[in-house]
Amino acid sequence: MSSADAIEIRPAQRQDVLAIIGLLADDTLGQEREQLANPLPSSYLEAFDVIAREERNLMFVAEGSDGAIRGYLQITFIPGLSHRGAERALIEDVRVDARHRGRGIGRQLLDRAVDEAGKRGCRLAQLFVHQTRSEARRFYAGLGFQESHVGMRLALS
Repeated sequence: MSSADAIEIRPAQRQDVLAIIGLLADDTLGQEREQLANPLPSSYLEAFDVIAREERNLMFVAEGSDGAIRGYLQITFIPGLSHRGAERALIEDVRVDARHRGRGIGRQLLDRAVDEAGKRGCRLAQLFVHQTRSEARRFYAGLGFQESHVGMRLALS
């Protein structure tokens, strides 16, 4: 990675939301879910504010030396009774700008997430990946994540 590609992993800020939504919308699945417009629908900023206020949530961006947002993820810390009362870290919405993949940005984001989970005393870090995202599944496996569960969801209106 050259110095021009230097990345800083930092907490996401409200002014990053447009770039974050751009990352979330940058694939077939995201295009169906997200509404990328400038200005953004207010629901995105309202959601960001709620997430940012809640101490059990963290959001990180990967920022390039040019100030552009190259990646994003969210971590939610979930207390639980299983695993002898272990807290777990749920890592979600991991995205790296398609033009900058393969440069270690995703690894840096995941390393930061796992580090934060360890600092909080989590015994598990878990994430969900859509079954169609085979490259992402290989990436996570390469970082030590193991496929162990089958996820299911119910859309609520």
